[in-house]
Amino acid sequence: MNEESPAPELDNSAPEEVAAPVEELNNGAVEPDLTAELTSLRQENESLRGQYMRIAADFDNFRKRQQRESEDLRVQLICSTLSEILPVVDNFERARQQLNPEGEEAQGLHRSYQGLYKQLVDVMKQLGVSPMRVEGERFDPSLHEAVLHEPSEIHSEDVVIEELQRGYHLDGRVLRHAMVKVSMGPGAADGNPNNGNPNNVNPIENTSVETNVEAEGN
Repeated sequence: MNEESPAPELDNSAPEEVAAPVEELNNGAVEPDLTAELTSLRQENESLRGQYMRIAADFDNFRKRQQRESEDLRVQLICSTLSEILPVVDNFERARQQLNPEGEEAQGLHRSYQGLYKQLVDVMKQLGVSPMRVEGERFDPSLHEAVLHEPSEIHSEDVVIEELQRGYHLDGRVLRHAMVKVSMGPGAADGNPNNGNPNNVNPIENTSVETNVEAEGN
């Protein structure tokens, strides 16, 4: 009979090259290196995050600036176009005040004219144009262009007596200043060489304001 061979004994001792790192890890020798690397990664992340935030803010400012410049250019183009149309509106206003149609044919022509004028006014309203109401208002050089100065027993000094040419706003901006006649007040006639003749009107010097639409838009 064959004799049973004794079972080989297992070697439970770890190799020195494996046992040493495990022992160092257990003793916390590697922990400072991991902590330093984690700290470095956090700093790098914060740096990249800061760069991203600055780039995003710069892009947002650029986008807003482009929008403002585009809007300013659009308003300038509209103002320039409307400034060319306003004299046509003035002519319609003058014709409307002067026409007194008689007869059926003349009245029909007048109604056609009024229809065209209404279309023009409606288009201007849609674009944001609104007329100024200046009579009885205090003279304001940012809105009015004073071309005549007249003594008045009714109105106090620096009050607009009459509108000579209508002014217009465009979305709150001055599209065209109103040309007006301004009161000198009731006491202004005392020193007048014309003895306070109420029919006397004097042109005002150096009181006109520039009507540059682009300047008003900035």
